[in-house]
Amino acid sequence: MNLQSPLLDGVRVTLLPLQESHIPGLTDAANDPAIWAYMTPLRNQDDVERFVHQALQEQQAGKGIPFSVYDKQQDKIVGSTRLFDIFAEHRNLEIGHTWYNPGVWRTRVNTECKYLLLTHCFETLDQLRVQIKTDLRNERSQTAIARLGAQREGILRQHRVMHDGYIRDTVMFSILDKEWPQVKERLQGFLNAYADAALS
Repeated sequence: MNLQSPLLDGVRVTLLPLQESHIPGLTDAANDPAIWAYMTPLRNQDDVERFVHQALQEQQAGKGIPFSVYDKQQDKIVGSTRLFDIFAEHRNLEIGHTWYNPGVWRTRVNTECKYLLLTHCFETLDQLRVQIKTDLRNERSQTAIARLGAQREGILRQHRVMHDGYIRDTVMFSILDKEWPQVKERLQGFLNAYADAALS
């Protein structure tokens, strides 16, 4: 599998291969405590530098494909996402480490990001399964994942010790290759509705 981050271009967002030059833009995007209710916070540029270097090291080790999320409408970076937990021999991986500035919550940004990533996973990387997981407490995230058409598989109990010591339960979702055509059509419908709303 090619673990170089491709440039994935949509109507509103471009997923840029993560680079050190993105650190200032990511630092600006990360500057809202609401982002970090269920994730390890990126409080300052030092935290963002560690985040970026860890992601790039993971990529060098063949374990991840990281991106910065560039919003064309606002002409700036608004978050980050990643393909990781890659098992080439089993043709499955995970989409995660995803966060966005609240300024793009409830816009087409997340839907388009997931559409671009899932298309790349199933149609270029030829994956059999793509998984997405979230904190059991994070109902907003669970709703967003289910809206994509992912199937909820269950709860991994006491799965992660968080940065603040909280022991979280994790909700696991997945999409299979045979489900992708229907999910793709669903996501295209959402994106078309955003486009229609913008024109009205």
